[in-house]
Amino acid sequence: MIKKKISFLKKNIPTNIKIIVVSKNQSISKILNLYKLGHRNFGENKVQELVRKYEKLPKDISWHMIGKLQTNKVKYIIPFVKLIHSVDSSKLLIEINKRAIINSKIISVLIQIKISKDLNKTGCDYKECIKILEISKNLNNITILGFMAIASNSDDETLINNEFSNLNKFFKSIKKENKNIQLLSMGMSKDYKIAIKNGSNMIRLGSMIFS
Repeated sequence: MIKKKISFLKKNIPTNIKIIVVSKNQSISKILNLYKLGHRNFGENKVQELVRKYEKLPKDISWHMIGKLQTNKVKYIIPFVKLIHSVDSSKLLIEINKRAIINSKIISVLIQIKISKDLNKTGCDYKECIKILEISKNLNNITILGFMAIASNSDDETLINNEFSNLNKFFKSIKKENKNIQLLSMGMSKDYKIAIKNGSNMIRLGSMIFS
């Protein structure tokens, strides 16, 4: 079943769009099944689970931290993480840079922007995002590659479309000024098609693959 779903996605999603399989709460064996099918990009929400899976699975997997990241847990993932999607404050960015220096690494990150009015959604607003981008200019071990966002948990496609559209406009405006800005990570199992229409080039899919 998983093989059919991955095959369907690869046939129907443009090749320029990277698929991050959200593997939170999934077993090592299920992740290995996808790995054997050639998939290498996986996303986790919790640091402890991410570290455990990194230790047990092949080392050529690209791990993405897509959940809320606390500053005191940054040190655990810096040695191996491919991309941190959830930078939502200058404090977190500075801590990532500090740990990157200690590990002699340059860490790629995305700024998470809150595009939804849902109270349980995290992320910074557009104004704070600009501040984070400014601060990053003085942090040599950080590379900001773009933005990540989660749309409202709603069946209102017009609402979701507007949220994604507004972020895409912001993404394009910043991209003109900053050559490093290349990634727009938005869209999950429920709304990835709307996200792609609005310029997303990285989607995070979990339930539609594993359910």
